[in-house]
Amino acid sequence: MKYYAILDTNVLVSAMLKAGSVPGLVALEAMSGDILPVLNDEILAEYEDVLRRPKFRFEERAIRVFLEELKRRAVYVDAGSVEEVLLDEEDVIFYAVLMEKRKEEEAYLVTGNLKHFPVRTYIVTPREMLDIIQEGRE
Repeated sequence: MKYYAILDTNVLVSAMLKAGSVPGLVALEAMSGDILPVLNDEILAEYEDVLRRPKFRFEERAIRVFLEELKRRAVYVDAGSVEEVLLDEEDVIFYAVLMEKRKEEEAYLVTGNLKHFPVRTYIVTPREMLDIIQEGRE
């Protein structure tokens, strides 16, 4: 089974910092497994900006390979309008793309910062996303 998911930037950063971590496993699913990444140009620009910040010291080649693989598998969705007010203005794009994709099909937002988003069953932690995938395989 395939799952549409928007990955919050913090999930990608955690995945690149520690590949074997739970966020790392979610990223692996997005690059070659059961997650179909949902992107738009604004989300992709944020990924690129954050992953290239000097404080993370990620190798340029690693960033490029990682993002190219995500883009190769991604479904692109334009952001719709959002009525709700989020704590962090930078998170609005992730939520807007999620809500637009959910008009067509079930989709998830995977984040390490649940408190930044409304409480919804489709806004999940990386661990919860892996559990959903595992349940679908059983």
